[in-house]
Amino acid sequence: MKRHYLLAALVMLSTGVVTLQAAEKSKPDYHASAWDPIHFSPAIDSATDEQCLNCHQEILDRKVLPGSPAGVPTEATLAWYQTLTTYEGPQETFHRRHLVTPLAKELMDMKCNTCHQGNDPREQAVIPPDTKNTRFTLRKQVNPEVCLMCHGDNPYQIMGLPSPWEESSEMFQNNCLLCHAGIRTTRHQVNYLKADAIEKAAKENSDVCFGCHGGRQWYRIAYPYPRNAWKGMAEEIPDWAKDRPTESEPRFRLNQQQAAK
Repeated sequence: MKRHYLLAALVMLSTGVVTLQAAEKSKPDYHASAWDPIHFSPAIDSATDEQCLNCHQEILDRKVLPGSPAGVPTEATLAWYQTLTTYEGPQETFHRRHLVTPLAKELMDMKCNTCHQGNDPREQAVIPPDTKNTRFTLRKQVNPEVCLMCHGDNPYQIMGLPSPWEESSEMFQNNCLLCHAGIRTTRHQVNYLKADAIEKAAKENSDVCFGCHGGRQWYRIAYPYPRNAWKGMAEEIPDWAKDRPTESEPRFRLNQQQAAK
């Protein structure tokens, strides 16, 4: 009888070990995953959010910290993006503000690969940095130029404004469309924005415009937007626009199906 108990115990123990080993093998290997084809072109160009979130769901599950390192409660502070009237509700995390908040769903059509185009581990600098080896770069998950498209400075000088929009908006009835109903009217024709929804919302609240044109500024410079032709556009090109492209980067252009919507 004792032998039977001992045999059963050994079987259970070995089964547990095998199960544990299988579980360990099923865990994603971070270093191996970094080389998955989905993190490189051309696979990343057509990667869906579902594919990305299969491993990165935590970026949408995270919550803001309850307070700052200094002990200031989150609810007692006002985040920079909350200073505009277009933002409602409590503070949200970075990725959620770009993908799933009400404003993001209303005005944007951003995908994971809108910003993330992968990174080549062969180009990454070691951590801690090796100052003797300058061939590598610090890890860069997103090209800052992509961020600049919506988080640049307000180029009020080339727009002919006397001062930044937050100072001069009252002179224009706080209405961007007072001028832009007839100037640069070919706008927002990119696959990560909902152009019609933006135009509709802008008629009700110019913070919709200012939010991405200086209101949520991260950088000291403005993004050099392509100078898309519009009806009534002057033939003479101003000096500041002579080096501007005339259409968006290929991966941001609308395809025929999107343009028809």
